Parts: sequence; C-alpha cells; structure tokens
Amino acid sequence: MSADQIITLAVLAAVVAALIWDKIRADVIALAGAAVLLVSGVVRPSEVQSAFASPALVALASLFVIVYAIELSGLLDRLIVLAVGLCRRIGVLGLWITIALCGAASAFLNNTPIVVLAAPVIRDAAEKLQLRPKRFLIPLSYISILGGCCTLIGTSTNLLVADMARVSGQPSFNIFEVTPVGLCVALAGGLYLLLFAGPLLDRTVAGDGSKPAPAARIARDMTGAQVGAPELFVPHEALDVRRALISVAVFVGVIVAAAANLAPIAATALAGAVLLILLRVISADQAYSGLRPEILLLIAGMVVLGIALEESGLAAATIERLIDTIEPLGPFWALAIFYGATLFLTEILSNATVAVLFAPIAVALAESLGVSPRPFLIAVMMAASAAFATPFGYQTNVLVYQLGGYSYFDFVRVGLPMNVVTWIAGLLAIRFFFPF
Repeated sequence: MSADQIITLAVLAAVVAALIWDKIRADVIALAGAAVLLVSGVVRPSEVQSAFASPALVALASLFVIVYAIELSGLLDRLIVLAVGLCRRIGVLGLWITIALCGAASAFLNNTPIVVLAAPVIRDAAEKLQLRPKRFLIPLSYISILGGCCTLIGTSTNLLVADMARVSGQPSFNIFEVTPVGLCVALAGGLYLLLFAGPLLDRTVAGDGSKPAPAARIARDMTGAQVGAPELFVPHEALDVRRALISVAVFVGVIVAAAANLAPIAATALAGAVLLILLRVISADQAYSGLRPEILLLIAGMVVLGIALEESGLAAATIERLIDTIEPLGPFWALAIFYGATLFLTEILSNATVAVLFAPIAVALAESLGVSPRPFLIAVMMAASAAFATPFGYQTNVLVYQLGGYSYFDFVRVGLPMNVVTWIAGLLAIRFFFPF
C-alpha cells in the first residue's frame, strides 16, 4: 500500500470509529477527517474547494431555506390541526391517513420537522381513541423515511449519491427518476407496517419501555444521529396566508422547473430561495437560520473523504477484491449483496458516510460487470436511508423513541423484518425499472 492509501485508510477507520462511539458531533468528525487529509497532502486544496462547492450542497442549502419559509408561514401547523380533526372524525383510519400524508410530504420536505409536528398529534389522537400510541409512532418515523426516498430531493442522501455519481462521470439524475422504485419500496414497507407493526409492538412486555426523556436528553441524542443535529422542536407559527401561498408556489416552481430539465435542481432551488428573500417572505437572517450548517458541513467533509478514496487508489483496490468475490454470481446477485451490505452499514454509520463510500463502488462494480451503473446507484439511494433496526440510526427514530417510551428492542423487533421487506421490494423494483 502507498503512503496515501495508508493515511486514507487510517482516517476512514478513525472517522467510522468516532461515528460509532457517538460522543462527538458527526459534522465535527467529518471536518476533522477532511482536515487531516488536506494537511497530509492526500487531497489538494482545489479538490476540497470543489467538495464545498458541490451542486448537491447548493441544492440542499437552498431547499432548506425554502422549506424553512414554509414552516415559518404556519402552513405545516395548520395541516397538523386539520389532521387532528380527521382522526377525531374517522378513528384509527385517520391515524393511518395522517401517517401516509406525512410520508408523502417527506418526499419534498425535510422529514424531521414533519415528524416533530405530527408525532404529538398521533400520540394524543391515539390516546383519545383509547389506542396505544406505540402502535403508530414507529410507523410514522419509518414512513417518513421511506417517503424521503421517493424523489431526488426527499433526502440529502439521494442528492449526495447523485453528486458522487456525477463526479464519477455518470449522467445527472432527474428529480423523479428514483420515484418508481421509491414508491414500490414505500408501499411494501407501508403494507408491512399496517399489517404487522401493531401485533409486533403489542408483544412488548408492559412497562419495559423507557420513560420519555427531557428535551435536553433528546437534543444530545439527535446530535449523533444520521445527518447532524437539526432543531428538534419547531415553534408553532400562526398561519400567514400570503407567505404560505408564495412559499408553496415557489417550491412547486422549483420542482417543476427541475423536473422539466429547464435547469439543474441546484440552480432552480437557489433561484427560489433568493426569490423568497426578495419578496420578503423570509428575511436574510431567517434564511441563514434555516440553512442547517451542521448537515451541510457533514456532507462536505464526507465528500472530501470520498475524493481521498478515489485519488489514493484505495477505492479501486477494494473494488478489485469485491469484484473477484461476487463477479461470478452475476449482476442480479451482485446487486443483492451490494444492497444488503449498504443496508447493514447504514444502521451503524451515518447515511452520508455510506453514500460517499458506496456510490463510487457502485459505478466501478457495474462497469466491471459490463452493466449499467444505474441499478447499483439506485440501490445505494434506497438502502443508505433505510435505518430501521435501531432507534439512533435516523433523527426521526430518535424522536419517536423518546416520545413513545419505546425500548431499544422494539426497533429491532419491527425494524429487522422491515429491512428484509424493503430489501426484497427494492431489488425487484430496481430489476424491473432499471434493467442491467
């Protein structure tokens, strides 16, 4: 191994260990790794600059501003109030409809504020119907995660994988290119939750769940979760109809323009964010508050690590060994093993880390097999966000874990079968919609 490969491997091991240890903020860990790689000369300053100027980061930052404007308009709060009325009128069906609507919204909006607003509503509505809230809060979290996988902008993971694919020379992803596979996975996961989540959670011994923790404890847990420490409790805002209408109109315009390929999503989202400031729907100070720098810096740091893996040749060496092992199995079984490995690692690592590590491998593995890289890249998008088996794999899991007083094993009991269901559904959907 060369000196650059040894340094890169050591930094990668240290970053992974620190993320598992979970005592330091994930964005600080990623930036520390990037700094070591820069100082040691493994990556050049120009490469670090390109990571921080990534189109994925521009798109994500701009979308954060637009979504924050929608939050501040009070529209999300009003929608939750309407959901409460629905649950009171039609009972348990209203709870599942509310959960489904939260999943649909998560395809376009950050799922953390959605679950923050919806989780207390689901809990209180369930209690009024004399049902156990624990039967519905885990499904709320899981459905919001699956909803985010349905579009390119639904989760930062998808944007990051698309950006890494672009760096590897692959064509750009359309905003709805992943939607057919995402919907199949979401429907399969949703059906499993509807049929089995309640009975599985009812097996929990009475009193074995943890008591809800104070906000300070939840905030500490959220710091180590997948993509940093977003604000947990969103203040309730009175509905401002003008701001709500303009914010939604701009958001829809951004999506339509990107879907029609009038401009890249980074360009349309940035234009939308700036337009909201010019129209005084959101102030410049509020826009900066909505940027969520801890998420953006985490992703930038992980992109630098991905560049180091490529430049040092470590990724190529790893791929050669991987290919020797799974190439004889053929493309489909290679995809199945690759999907499973991504699924497993995303339970213990941040989704940004998994996306950076596996996106270049997906391209190289597909090229070595003589097939399209698209199915393997879609597999990374689906699997890297599928953290169901632990309460700390994703921010929304952390929230409902505390709010519902779950035990750790509740997530294992419901989440492991969920992983298997979504794995199978994802493989079949990818095979159908993205032939090799």
